[in-house]
Amino acid sequence: MSKIRLYLSIAQIALVTAVLLVACKVGPTDRAPAQSPPNTVGPNPALAKPDKQTIPVVQVAEAKGWPEGGKPTAPQGVEVKAFATGLTHPRWVYTLPNGDVLVAETNAPERPEDAKGIKGKVMRKMQAKAGAAVESPNRITLLRDANGDGVAETRTVFLAGLNSPFGMALIGEDLYVANTDSIMKFRYVPGATVIAGPGTKLTDLPGGEINHHWTKNIIASQDGSKLYATVGSNSNVGENGVDAEQGRAAIWEVDVATGEKRLFATGIRNPNGMAWEPRRGKLWTVANERDELGDNLVPDYLTSVKQGAFYGWPYSYYGQHVDERVQPPRPDLVSSAIPPDYSLGAHVAALGLAYAGETALPFENGMFIGEHGSWNRAVPSGYKVVFVPFEAGMPNGMPVDVLTGFVSNKGEAFGRPVGVALDKRGALLVADDVGNTIWRATVPEKEARRVAANGEAKEKQ
Repeated sequence: MSKIRLYLSIAQIALVTAVLLVACKVGPTDRAPAQSPPNTVGPNPALAKPDKQTIPVVQVAEAKGWPEGGKPTAPQGVEVKAFATGLTHPRWVYTLPNGDVLVAETNAPERPEDAKGIKGKVMRKMQAKAGAAVESPNRITLLRDANGDGVAETRTVFLAGLNSPFGMALIGEDLYVANTDSIMKFRYVPGATVIAGPGTKLTDLPGGEINHHWTKNIIASQDGSKLYATVGSNSNVGENGVDAEQGRAAIWEVDVATGEKRLFATGIRNPNGMAWEPRRGKLWTVANERDELGDNLVPDYLTSVKQGAFYGWPYSYYGQHVDERVQPPRPDLVSSAIPPDYSLGAHVAALGLAYAGETALPFENGMFIGEHGSWNRAVPSGYKVVFVPFEAGMPNGMPVDVLTGFVSNKGEAFGRPVGVALDKRGALLVADDVGNTIWRATVPEKEARRVAANGEAKEKQ
């Protein structure tokens, strides 16, 4: 009997392995990412016909880390150096008023009900290959560059014992941190390198045992009275049921004084980065759209966020283009869906977002975007930082590559960009969760002029 059980066990393992191998179509593994087709990018993208993938295409760059001396590629005249190395899965960056930089070292929490079954096994295998299977450090780290040489010489554990933290926002003396299931408030003392006191919960956020899109980002309103919080969906296209999506695929507005919250905008599958555009005073976000409809569908996007607006997910995409996979249909909701403002191309995985006014770079008046990179595209896309120029408060022109070279010509991922932020001197900071590095990009001469001008302005005050 034991031999029969052993044979069955071996047979079962062989069967599962075979199923895993055929449960996805694997694209070519020996190439660098390619640009999205130009006609699929911008304010009026051409939308490809849906190519429903019963067997999804899976192609992800295998995580290798940076070789000795390796770094991202930047335009001529832009200097790139490591602001900090040796971090553990850094995902998000936030600059404090005194110039200190906070980094969320984090990863997904335990999610026993997410990615179950054979497809789930394939997804977990893919995440491990992409370098996303590390245990979450659950901390915020403080970096300080006191001598201004572009490298942090001080590193401390600023906050520990968190729950898959991500977004951060400072309002007055209160630092807010978005855990995967709540927003916490901590008292902040300018110049402090550690917060030792316990925080208090401002409000809960949707979490749970599925928690498919676990990252929660926050940004303060311009008057400091509100926080806006992103909550991604619990599925690709609602396959876990309507009840699992309550309060998800949305941006919430939270009252800082009371913790009371309301839905601000809905139907956004996985919003992440947020930024204020000062010309019109609008909130903007980047979002990851749905998968398994083809290499060039559905575009991830950059959009202003309109209060009360519905952006389609899961019933439609890019306005009122119906996704027939979602049953039962909701034509009443589809009729109200509005399209986003600007396509970034399908599957680029736009995560980080930072508005740039005057900077120490050859990019001003627009948005920096961290594109983490595709998994559901035969030829990879994303894996870079781009800049979208703005005019009169709206996108104006095609995205411009800022940092590339995160993936080799052989398809090896040296790094993957996530969060982006500008530091106090106008340089761009980029969190790289595969390279475990915070990169800093600047034009040294422009930065020096900017620092000198700011110093003169302070002296006159």
